[in-house]
Amino acid sequence: MLEFFIEIGTRIVNGGFKTHLVVFIICLVLGIIILQRVFTKTLKIIAKKTNISHSLLQQIFRGIPTLLGILIGIYVAIEVLAIPPRPMLFLQHLFHSIVIMTLTLMVAHLVSGYLKHKLGKKSEHFASTSILVTTIDLAVYAIGILVLLESLGVSISPLITALGVGGLATALALQDTLANLFSGINTLVSKQIKIGDFIKLSTGEEGHVVDMNWRNTTIKTSTENMVVVPNQKIASSIITNYAQPFSECSISIPIGVSYESDLDHVEKVTAAVAKEVLEETKGGVKGFEPFVRYSSFGEYSINFNVILRVKTVTDQHLIRHQFIKSVYARFQQEGIVIPIQR
Repeated sequence: MLEFFIEIGTRIVNGGFKTHLVVFIICLVLGIIILQRVFTKTLKIIAKKTNISHSLLQQIFRGIPTLLGILIGIYVAIEVLAIPPRPMLFLQHLFHSIVIMTLTLMVAHLVSGYLKHKLGKKSEHFASTSILVTTIDLAVYAIGILVLLESLGVSISPLITALGVGGLATALALQDTLANLFSGINTLVSKQIKIGDFIKLSTGEEGHVVDMNWRNTTIKTSTENMVVVPNQKIASSIITNYAQPFSECSISIPIGVSYESDLDHVEKVTAAVAKEVLEETKGGVKGFEPFVRYSSFGEYSINFNVILRVKTVTDQHLIRHQFIKSVYARFQQEGIVIPIQR
């Protein structure tokens, strides 16, 4: 290696290497510029013809045009320029190393981009599934480094042995951390929870899942606060997922009317009000036929439940609000009495 740099220095001093160096730099610059333009246009075309956003494609292929441009520049320099044996050997090794780096980076970006697109609720928001993305990225990069070392003539068997022993010691020392890691991976792979789902834990916490990293699951509550739960607790907890198997759900609103009421008339009026609220209020399922079910004879009233349908569980609050206002006003118009509980 020392002789190589001495030879380069000698040629630079003599002036014979300057032309080769300039041509080599020009090849690199042109390769990078051409590849970046080609990739930019290609990604825009792919984004228009698919449901994958352009920003996600840019994230997947970031850095790839530059590496490919460098490869083109090195390849042209090797094929066209009259380079001495030692610099030629160095460029060939450099070319092979960058090929491995490019493939490693591309695989890592493709896998992480696929996970963000498929596991996220909305791909344009890049719902973060950092636990899987980080784990797979590290695995791909580790394999790429091992392949690179092998291609450079470095024996990787002792390294793998050392990593195995070190990994065992690390696993024993980080049992809780690894339990959280594998609990999170198992939860995501089994599709029990997806990013964006509205869930409620048996301990009472509820909200939208916004992230699952290597240790914690983050839940955003209706009050815009973040609840951080260890993945191991998520795996062992009883969870109600309001987004599965689909996000629509029925809600029940209890009402009581006096014993002097005409129950057929009450049922007809209540169902009509409920139908109107679903049609006119955001979050209501249009086309759903609300219905009334009488449930019990109370001390002061005959009790019943009104069944309505909402698009998501978080829409129920506005629907309940509008329905109670509307049915109260309509009952007053119709002379239907809601008795006061004493």
